[in-house]
Amino acid sequence: HEEESYIMEPIPLSLPILMDGATGTELQKRGMPQGACTEQWALEHPEALLELQRSYVEAGAGVLVTPTLGANRGALERFGLEGHLEEYNRRLTALTRQAAAGRALVAGDLGPTGQAIPPYGETPFEALVDLYAEQAGVLLSSGVDLFLVESVMAMAEARAAVLGIRKAGGEKPVLVTCYCDDEGRTPTGTDVLACAIVMQGMGVAAFGLNCVDPAVAEEQLTRLHLYTDMPLIAEPSAGLPETLSDGTPAYQDNAGEFAKRVPSWAAAGVRIFGGCCGTNPGHIRAMREALEQIDFSAFPPVAKDPDVIPCASEKEARFITPDVDVGETIECTPDLVEDILEAEEERPVGALRIAILEEDDLEIFAEEQYAIKDALCLWSDVPELMEGALRVYQGRAFYDGTAELEPEVLERLSRLYGLIVL
Repeated sequence: HEEESYIMEPIPLSLPILMDGATGTELQKRGMPQGACTEQWALEHPEALLELQRSYVEAGAGVLVTPTLGANRGALERFGLEGHLEEYNRRLTALTRQAAAGRALVAGDLGPTGQAIPPYGETPFEALVDLYAEQAGVLLSSGVDLFLVESVMAMAEARAAVLGIRKAGGEKPVLVTCYCDDEGRTPTGTDVLACAIVMQGMGVAAFGLNCVDPAVAEEQLTRLHLYTDMPLIAEPSAGLPETLSDGTPAYQDNAGEFAKRVPSWAAAGVRIFGGCCGTNPGHIRAMREALEQIDFSAFPPVAKDPDVIPCASEKEARFITPDVDVGETIECTPDLVEDILEAEEERPVGALRIAILEEDDLEIFAEEQYAIKDALCLWSDVPELMEGALRVYQGRAFYDGTAELEPEVLERLSRLYGLIVL
């Protein structure tokens, strides 16, 4: 795969980092109709975008995010604008770089495509990777300093975006943020802790939440901090919105109330701060002032048990120990789903071991891996088959050392896909 030589660059700013605030809700204040294609409207009204982004820089933002959340082929197709993908991404990045004027870094924004992999949709996983690679390639050649994968709704989106950025040749830092409900679940049911574990394994620079209520952000990020080692990101909305008589949302948290939460987010491991819907340059300025009062060196590190190893299925975080029992090996037959359910329900041992013995197994495994809830041990003595399985598995798997794969192969698979080697 094209990602073979991928090595992540460090974040090009010292922590903590202050990003910008909302774009969509602020452009609506400047005349953008609800339901409009944000990218198209911003290019038709560049002065509104530049004024907003320059205000964020003046407020203290060290990173400006390109208004390209919906500038992938899947999202643009809804407006019949897919033919403008390259133009939109290049022109919007150029405008953002103009607003930054060397005073802030520029993050290339990638958002949901509206596509889903089987069994939830009809888009093959590699096609989803290609959707992100197409946009990432344009953003990269347009001069972004880093990437922000934002508003993640499904594990496959996050994984495809990271792999797509790498396929495009991107070695820039990648930040990933999810949207979740009060229980920490994305709209597709994935625990954000599971997503964080997978993203950490794949080498993203930081992970967090966006477009959530500030209180939810604090609760969930506090939980993530206990099990992750990467910087966390807080990009909440300005409270829960109320719908006004004209249909527009009104957000409740003013800048002062929003900034009062910054110390709690910092204590929860947040080192990258920003705002989503309803936030404005006033919120960013208040956050900057709050950050200036925090001594980040005073926060004690979280004590973690080295014998507790975080894994994840598509939807659930799972924790194993080096001596985990993997039970009987399951082969990829037409009865794979039934075999997975039986292993998890009737003879629970803490983990499953699934063998990938031939090329046909990969197709079966890709179609049925959604049934896995427990930690997964993948087994194959063929490096190409092991990589194929890791690529399509929407979780973070481990390897128990019994297939005698070469150390350099395992190191590469660990770097690219987060494979845990016991």
